[in-house]
Amino acid sequence: MPELQFKGKEFVYNHHLSVPFRPLLPDPKKSIGEPSLSGNLIIHGDNLHALKALLPIYTGKVDCVFIDPPYNTGNEGWSYNDNVSSPMMKEWLSSNPINGEDMLRHDKWAAMMWPRLVLLKELMSDTASIWITIDDNEVQNARLILDEIFGASNFIATCIWHKADSPKNTAEHFSVDHDYILVYARNAKIWRPNLRPRSKKMLARYKNPDNDPRGKWLLSDLAARNYYAHGTYPITTPKGRVIEGPPPGSYWRVRESKFEKLKLENRIWWGDGEDNRPGIKRFLTDVKKGIVPQTIWDWREVGSTRNSKQALSRIVGNIEGQDLFITPKPVKLIERILALASNSKSLVLDSFAGSGTTGHAVLAANKKDDGSRRFILVESEKYANSLTAERIRRASKGYSFTGMHREQLFKESLNWGKLGRIDAILSKVQKIEQAEAARFDTISKTVKAGDIIVTGEKRVEKRADGLGGDFTYCTLGEPLNLDSMLTGENLPDYLTLGSWLFHTATGGVFSPDLANEEGKFLGEGSAYYCWLVYKPDLAYLKSPEAALTLSLAESIAASKPKGKKHLVFAPAKYVPNSKLLPMGVEYAPLPFALYRIEKG
Repeated sequence: MPELQFKGKEFVYNHHLSVPFRPLLPDPKKSIGEPSLSGNLIIHGDNLHALKALLPIYTGKVDCVFIDPPYNTGNEGWSYNDNVSSPMMKEWLSSNPINGEDMLRHDKWAAMMWPRLVLLKELMSDTASIWITIDDNEVQNARLILDEIFGASNFIATCIWHKADSPKNTAEHFSVDHDYILVYARNAKIWRPNLRPRSKKMLARYKNPDNDPRGKWLLSDLAARNYYAHGTYPITTPKGRVIEGPPPGSYWRVRESKFEKLKLENRIWWGDGEDNRPGIKRFLTDVKKGIVPQTIWDWREVGSTRNSKQALSRIVGNIEGQDLFITPKPVKLIERILALASNSKSLVLDSFAGSGTTGHAVLAANKKDDGSRRFILVESEKYANSLTAERIRRASKGYSFTGMHREQLFKESLNWGKLGRIDAILSKVQKIEQAEAARFDTISKTVKAGDIIVTGEKRVEKRADGLGGDFTYCTLGEPLNLDSMLTGENLPDYLTLGSWLFHTATGGVFSPDLANEEGKFLGEGSAYYCWLVYKPDLAYLKSPEAALTLSLAESIAASKPKGKKHLVFAPAKYVPNSKLLPMGVEYAPLPFALYRIEKG
């Protein structure tokens, strides 16, 4: 398999391992509802650090990832600022922000994306998928990176989003009217997209002209061009006419024995005329409940970049940060992804949250089917609260906006004969303008496709109903540094330290609700019960009370069913291993306990 080589790859290949763990700090004032790390989250902070912060609680829990990373057009002004410990990598920082003249901008983009995609993969469940919007600037590099991280066998599709509702006449060569959506599965052998519902137009094609008790059916051609060795037999119609074989250059789709079975079951339609070819009746009750998704998505169905910006403007108005989003993604686009890749209880992650479209789409999807989907949004820029979170607040509670009411007042088709009385038509238009002037702010007159059209326009105040839902707004705390813990610097709280110790020791997911600080219990891993003797108090940590004693070890060993060992994190111990190990108790000293005990 070909691999993408880029400057700095050897330094970022395992960079995610050296990224410090920083706890999530809820901010009740910026949240909606009671703060909780198990509900909807909006995280303000570097998305690489935020993804690392999510690992203890959310490893293997995310069902759908959508990201809209920088397209790297050279005009976005994004910066490569990951703190990689390499002089070669650090020299890149002098050329930030990245622009079109930066000859290494593609290398920097790859270096930025690599560790983030690695962490996203760790957070994804076995049945999850990841969807990435991108354009021609980096699509080929993105494919190679994703093939290497996720495996080429887990590539699902490249969807084409027809994003422009009109051509760009200022384009030098072509009007680029599409973006790509790369789709990869965590495990393509078990992941399947949801089927799309049939449209009214599709359902209207099913009819029942013969009043078949099995209901409506759609006629399917019996002949096909694909070669079929058993598809050349003659057919005799109910009226005795013999059809010697399929039309020239084609073959019957089914072998003769299958055809006879279909005929006996009244699944063959012979038509009304003598010369009609037979067809197969495909009953609506027998086909799949939906249709297989296609890879070309039209803006009329999933929105365009132009109407998505208009929609964002209606929601948030003129607030800080809005001008940064020249092309926000449409809610309908993310709703299409959610419809294909999630169920009513899915957890959805967007680590390049931008204006918050993904969170908005999750709330809208829940409103439609009374679902309980959750979202995690990560945004590093300063508008995380003023734009990203504010959009979700307004979408949740409802918002007022100024809309435009349009009413067609007059329409007259022009032809050569009517041109002779054009004055009469213009006089009629003038009278309409005078009569309707009080009802509208403006009255426009246009000629379109040979028609004179008069339209009245009036600005009206409207209100969008709230979609419901709450979220917890978080920032990132100081990096967890166990080496300085016993000096009393930046002592983390019990659950913060416990979550990271549990995850790094077991590779499993920490459940705050199952932890018991008073009882010193962290949780149950696949091979260990984990315990932590700790309080964020320097005097306590230096006292005998914080040590693993024989009595504590005996109570720990007796407190849980046998079959698993007990791993106890503590600043000190007062009992030798010769007594601990026979009880099934192992000691992990703080602060030197950040290593993985279990494998796999």
